[in-house]
Amino acid sequence: MKRKIKIYIALAFSLIVVGASTAVIVASYNAPAVETAIVGAQSSKSDIKLVQQKLKNWGYYTGSVDGIYGSKTKAAVKYFQRRNGLTADGIVGNKTLKAMGITSSMLSGSGSSSTASGYTSSDVKLLARLIYAEARGEPYQGQVAVGAVVLNRVKSSSFPNTISGVIYQPYAFTCVNDGQINLSPNQTALKAAKDAMNGWDPTYGCIYYYNPKVATSSWIYSRKTVVTIGNHVFAV
Repeated sequence: MKRKIKIYIALAFSLIVVGASTAVIVASYNAPAVETAIVGAQSSKSDIKLVQQKLKNWGYYTGSVDGIYGSKTKAAVKYFQRRNGLTADGIVGNKTLKAMGITSSMLSGSGSSSTASGYTSSDVKLLARLIYAEARGEPYQGQVAVGAVVLNRVKSSSFPNTISGVIYQPYAFTCVNDGQINLSPNQTALKAAKDAMNGWDPTYGCIYYYNPKVATSSWIYSRKTVVTIGNHVFAV
């Protein structure tokens, strides 16, 4: 009888050990999924730029939005983490991303480079056409900035509340008047439209832009300049 009890105990212990091992294996298997939601030195430039832009908008970061996860960016992340009650490790993991308002759909590792969260394909194409017509030949950041101005106008009570409404508002954009809005956008313009739609705003909230070399309206010079990117001045 004692021998049978020992056998039962041994079997039960074996099952517990196997169960524990299984749990460890499952945890290890799930780890890669967590890693894909971390933004750091090995991340794509677009992901790092998104983090940098968020930090810059809130005053945590004063460097360039260049997509390089250097010491200044890491220090800004740590500063943000300390101010928001997070572990200040300089790693933009799930909790930090959530605190920044960045969802997985915004990250290139989750396919954000091919989507624009919350917008239709028609919206993406139209914004890309506007960017191509108004800013082709400008630095990539400047192309994203033009798209951001359109989106900032959509959010403003002073302008129509749709992308098409803003773009086709009478006399708002030269390319609509001269027909260049109908040109087919290239891949760079499409990517710039998606980056703007996914939250990158190099203008810091501007609702106007102009090229001082060709601008004919004296009124536009009365607007407060925020930043100059390439040939365009962005203002509020």
